[in-house]
Amino acid sequence: MDAWIAFFQERWLLILVAVIVLLVVVSLVKTVVKWLLVIAIVGALVVYGANYKETLQSIGNAALTELSSQAVKAVQNEAKDATYTANPDGTYTAATKNVKIEGTPGSSEVSVTFMNQTFKVKAEEAVRAFVEQAKKNAGQ
Repeated sequence: MDAWIAFFQERWLLILVAVIVLLVVVSLVKTVVKWLLVIAIVGALVVYGANYKETLQSIGNAALTELSSQAVKAVQNEAKDATYTANPDGTYTAATKNVKIEGTPGSSEVSVTFMNQTFKVKAEEAVRAFVEQAKKNAGQ
């Protein structure tokens, strides 16, 4: 349902044009062809709206991938300035002015905060190297 609401909010002009075309077709054409055209236009609009959810998901995935790659670049560039904090609950925090990584030692997933957005990523080599450099900077 949310995908349909987003579709209506973002594509209202397309829907308005389709309604106007439908009104023109209904008023001008007086045969069975009229109803075939109406069905075709409504069907095309429904199919386009149904595929809109996949479009939104692909855009979201692309944005997340780009944000992740920017965060990894920032991690690599700022590792020398990183600080490491061992939290009382067994977790750790490695941070710089732009990136904060929180996780549990030995876990395969960490929480990265970059540009005020927090997301979970796999603890890849770049992330592990960042945490190790932060430990060295903290003298641990």
